[in-house]
Amino acid sequence: MRTTLCASAVELRQGTHVKIGVIASIAHRLPPRGYGPWEQIASTLTEGFVARGHEVTLFASADSETSARLHPTAPTGYEEDSRLDAKLWEALHNAAVFERASEFDLIANHFDFMPLTYSRLVSTPVVTTIHGFSSPQIVAAYRAYDDIAHYVAISDANRHPDLHYTATIHHGIDLSRFTFVPTPDDYLLFLGRIHPDKGTHLAVEVARRCGVPLVIAGIVQDEAYFREAVAPHVNGRDMSYVGPVGPEERDRLLGGARALLHLISFAEPFGLSVVEALATGTPVIATPLGSMPEILRDGVTGWLVADADQAVAAVSRLHLIDRSACRAEAVSRFDAERMVDAHLTVFERVLTQGGPESRA
Repeated sequence: MRTTLCASAVELRQGTHVKIGVIASIAHRLPPRGYGPWEQIASTLTEGFVARGHEVTLFASADSETSARLHPTAPTGYEEDSRLDAKLWEALHNAAVFERASEFDLIANHFDFMPLTYSRLVSTPVVTTIHGFSSPQIVAAYRAYDDIAHYVAISDANRHPDLHYTATIHHGIDLSRFTFVPTPDDYLLFLGRIHPDKGTHLAVEVARRCGVPLVIAGIVQDEAYFREAVAPHVNGRDMSYVGPVGPEERDRLLGGARALLHLISFAEPFGLSVVEALATGTPVIATPLGSMPEILRDGVTGWLVADADQAVAAVSRLHLIDRSACRAEAVSRFDAERMVDAHLTVFERVLTQGGPESRA
């Protein structure tokens, strides 16, 4: 029978021995080579937990790299190898975690709703970070386990009114991986999934109207959209597409940009590229949907705009933004150490007190 822990949150953060199982997504390896925000956060947290002295087992693809004990399932991310059956490997992946649940004081779930379906079968508490709702239908799964679940929201904007939450914890990044650039080059940047929701076409329109070169980076998630709305404008000079980018190129592109154009048309749960841009000193021009008003300070770390016309006007006002203030905001609000601390505080609360505290 597992002993209930009585350490304070501070003690947990400073190294009280806790056995943590981390369930990561197996869409991509950890840390991701390019795209993979869920995987990046799970990796950052895992390394942070290990650094604080905890005994951590990471359930991830076999090609993942970690300082924790790696329990491999799929040979690689199924998004990176089309021969892999995602449904099969996800089933085996989750089963591997819960067959070993008694080995852990707590399971940290970064795998969406599927692990919840195992959670009544074990006594080990499961803390689930909800990275977003891929469709309205999956809320039913979260609702079905709300009475025993410990949910963490990644922004207040992404809290669902039907669910109880233990905390909201904004994502954090390893600031040492992002270089502050006080004087940028002369280009705008789009960095993210190339999909209508992300507004790649609006970034193209804004850059063309401003007469400023645009660099487009990211995976093509909608081939028809890319072919019809983006590719015809790419000429390799004032409009270039560089594909998915790894950590070093990501840092270079973000730091060199006058601004990151993040003209989304959906309620984005967080937006990791936004805080990465701030870490390099680059302001962000974004649509005020989802978490954007929570993350950005209008007129201080960028501009919140309603449409392309306002975005064009915002580009002309970028000289009013202090790039050092953008970096300072990333340091004070979005550092990985702060995120690790916040998660360990939640773990302490769950291990000593029990259930969720608030309804959205």
